[in-house]
Amino acid sequence: MTTPSAIEAHLQRELGRVVFGASVAIHALTIAAVARGHILFEGPPGLGKTLLSRTFAAVSGGEFKRIQGTADLMPSDITGVHVFNTETRRFEFQRGPVFADVLLVDEINRAGPKTQSALLEAMEEHQVTADRETFALAADFLVVATRNPREFEGTYPLPESQLDRFMLSFVLGYPARENEAEIISHYNLPGEDALTSPNLDVLPPGALFSARRELKNVQLSDELIAYVLDIAAAPRV
Repeated sequence: MTTPSAIEAHLQRELGRVVFGASVAIHALTIAAVARGHILFEGPPGLGKTLLSRTFAAVSGGEFKRIQGTADLMPSDITGVHVFNTETRRFEFQRGPVFADVLLVDEINRAGPKTQSALLEAMEEHQVTADRETFALAADFLVVATRNPREFEGTYPLPESQLDRFMLSFVLGYPARENEAEIISHYNLPGEDALTSPNLDVLPPGALFSARRELKNVQLSDELIAYVLDIAAAPRV
């Protein structure tokens, strides 16, 4: 399993056992993971964005952590903070939730601009700087952020610098009727924990690295490069 298509087939099969009717979202998530990008999901609550992110982390064999965007969320709540250890008489860095393989930032636009900026370095350089110390993040660090496009009370617009960190922005719609029927049938018992994944087939170690290496074999023609540059230049006028 070394190609991006093989990675996607594996993710479609395993994630499809938990999240129904999300094949297009899984395709977008695969692109972000293989291309070492980040993804922003937009859509109303209750569509399985958290479940999708958590299950992806489980299938990829990574650690999952979640941050809920709120107005009082501080940058240190994301990156971590130095705490004085009375036994060693030294300040020790307590790592925040950003130190994960898959980080879900739920309702990112409910966090203030200062807090959002705490993610800029992490998403671009895969590292965190706190009190002049730099800490490396996981090799497969991936941010999955969500925002509700319908409710704007108590939210902040995402600045261009933040939006630029996302490789993909994907709009999640409501599932088809047959998929909703599957959801009801699968999660119909009172108290059923939708976040408890079944026995999933985890990607082999190094599978994502091998798929990324395969991307180096993709050749871009001069015509395609010119076309991409034309698209990039068009909105700058």
